[in-house]
Amino acid sequence: MQPRRVPPLPLRTIGDVRAALLAGHGPSGDGEAFEVDLQRALDGSSEHDLTAVAAVLVDYRGRIRLYQDPGFEAAVQEGVDLTMRLKPEAWEERGRAGR
Repeated sequence: MQPRRVPPLPLRTIGDVRAALLAGHGPSGDGEAFEVDLQRALDGSSEHDLTAVAAVLVDYRGRIRLYQDPGFEAAVQEGVDLTMRLKPEAWEERGRAGR
């Protein structure tokens, strides 16, 4: 069975990103973090260079897109499982190298 495809959210403006985060379309806490990061970027920008503001939008837009990807949770769990398997092996190797 194919995962259900949800059309991507429109994330072209600050308002789009803000609305998506407020609606829960991103990781927990990202709504508040977005506002802090956006304010910091605005405070540090000149009226002629809004590069930092654009970077914040691109970052959070990417987070929302990842969070909405149907395979995201499975990929995260796969990474956690792999880490748990490799961690004991790394400790064993470290122990043998220290002898």
